[in-house]
Amino acid sequence: MSIPDLAAGATAQWLTSAGTTFALISLAEFGDKSQLVCMTMASRHRGLPVATGAIAAFALLNLLATLFGTAVAAWLPSWLTTLAVALLFAAFGIHALRHTDDGEEECVEKPGHSIFATAFLMIFLAEFGDKTQIAVAGLGSTQAATAVWSGATLALSTTSLIGIYAGRRYLKQLPLAWIHRGSGILFLLLSIYALARLL
Repeated sequence: MSIPDLAAGATAQWLTSAGTTFALISLAEFGDKSQLVCMTMASRHRGLPVATGAIAAFALLNLLATLFGTAVAAWLPSWLTTLAVALLFAAFGIHALRHTDDGEEECVEKPGHSIFATAFLMIFLAEFGDKTQIAVAGLGSTQAATAVWSGATLALSTTSLIGIYAGRRYLKQLPLAWIHRGSGILFLLLSIYALARLL
């Protein structure tokens, strides 16, 4: 196989990993607390500092998650990592399918900070150890870290910008139950795919 063919194959694989990550994290994050934080803050403040603070927090969180996933993959056997990811995604899928609470979560602003710093802190604290960060770590253990980081950061940035633009009244009109079901099905499909790779 020629070098251009190898490069094209590597690029296609990278784009596939980034696209899969983007789709999975986008569906999982719609209607989640970080999107509601952005919407609540944007209803009271300018959108730009809220957006930049949220995106900066997501970029850092995803970097930490992908580095952790890559480190785990380097230390553990590949079959064990793949099995753990499959079980993790199956658990997330079942949880998303059973999700029934569409109520808004309380969002308390941090006094004495700039809008950017407040958005950054609130998103960082809301998302640290959340299911999407764990999912990013799991994907980072089996896929190219840069592709996972890019796809996840773009997904979380997109959902935040949609939340900021739409405002709370528009979110209430979206069928969140169906969005959660869609993310649950996607998680389960990825779990089956991971198990198929293992077998």
